[in-house]
Amino acid sequence: MQLGMVGLGRMGANMVRRLLKGGHQCVVFDRSPKAVNELVQEKAVGGSSLQDMVKKLEKPRAVWLMVPAAVVDQSIADLLPHLEAEDISSTAAIPIMWTTSGAARSLPRSASTTSTWGRAVASGVSSAVIA
Repeated sequence: MQLGMVGLGRMGANMVRRLLKGGHQCVVFDRSPKAVNELVQEKAVGGSSLQDMVKKLEKPRAVWLMVPAAVVDQSIADLLPHLEAEDISSTAAIPIMWTTSGAARSLPRSASTTSTWGRAVASGVSSAVIA
């Protein structure tokens, strides 16, 4: 399996490490080049920008955003122009904002979206297939 990961803080970076250990390929991007370089040394493929990361993924692409809740909407807005039909975007934000995020409203009307809001932990996950 190949996965693009945006956001290489503690949670995102550790998810990438576990995926790499499991034999999966990860293409990574973060605003911090240092975070990208650290995972490249651990066999991830680094992207210098969102566009570069998306270009390095095989179609249909799967991209996971592991970013702070405050930047979810902007991160999705920055990513969407680089995705095509059948690509999958999944977003996790911690801690969640208990108000409805505008992220789902920014997706194309033809996108299929699902959301799961954790009750036991403060986390939110939202996924969409771009159509």
